Amino acid sequence: MEQQSRKTVQRVRHELRMREVSVASIAPSGEHFASITFQGEALADFVSLSFDDHVKFMFDDGAGNQVRRDYTPRRFNAQSRELTIEFALHGDGAASNWARHAQPGDRAIVGGPRGSMIIPPDFDWHLLAGDSTALPAMRRRLEELPAQVRAMVVVLAGDGDRLPFTSAAHIDVHWVDSEDALLERVRACTLPAGEGFAWGAGEAATMRRLRALLAEEKGIAKEAMRVSAYWKQGVADHHENLE
Repeated sequence: MEQQSRKTVQRVRHELRMREVSVASIAPSGEHFASITFQGEALADFVSLSFDDHVKFMFDDGAGNQVRRDYTPRRFNAQSRELTIEFALHGDGAASNWARHAQPGDRAIVGGPRGSMIIPPDFDWHLLAGDSTALPAMRRRLEELPAQVRAMVVVLAGDGDRLPFTSAAHIDVHWVDSEDALLERVRACTLPAGEGFAWGAGEAATMRRLRALLAEEKGIAKEAMRVSAYWKQGVADHHENLE
């Protein structure tokens, strides 16, 4: 029998804004991530209401072309007008190369977020599953969770990116080395009593398998889960909500 959610997941739309920003600081965040903080007065009215939000990050590739990629707003300080985004540095992609060589003062444009899907933090339990591209959103969510809830976290990531999570919640973390191992670890999870929410993000094909597993084997209703394809093999700038 499907689990029926009694809590309300709220969808909020935002006015689409394009904001010019510049790099304020850069710090490593694991072996394959750079945490880049942007500053700008255009961020005065920036709003990100959910760990699941994404903004469109835009920059010039040096050849007159504008590159656009989706990223999670990792942290925002309204008082200082500072927005932090964690960039994956894997491979030879345009955005990874930009972040790898970024310097204070470099300029870019941030668009959005267009909207927020606000998932209440006080579910009895949360299941978070995904690959390393989901780490920024997972870190933000876990920092938001209150002490009385439980979170089960399954992440496909290399050793250098397996940084400790910060959370007041009781968390069970499982690091895995392959897509199949991620799915098997989720399959092996015993869902606690009470009302919960499942969230996943990562490669498109794997996330479709995860969504089917959550619905068909775990009996989680579609209203109590959100699974997104953050990327797809062979496709640049892919983001898809698998609903």
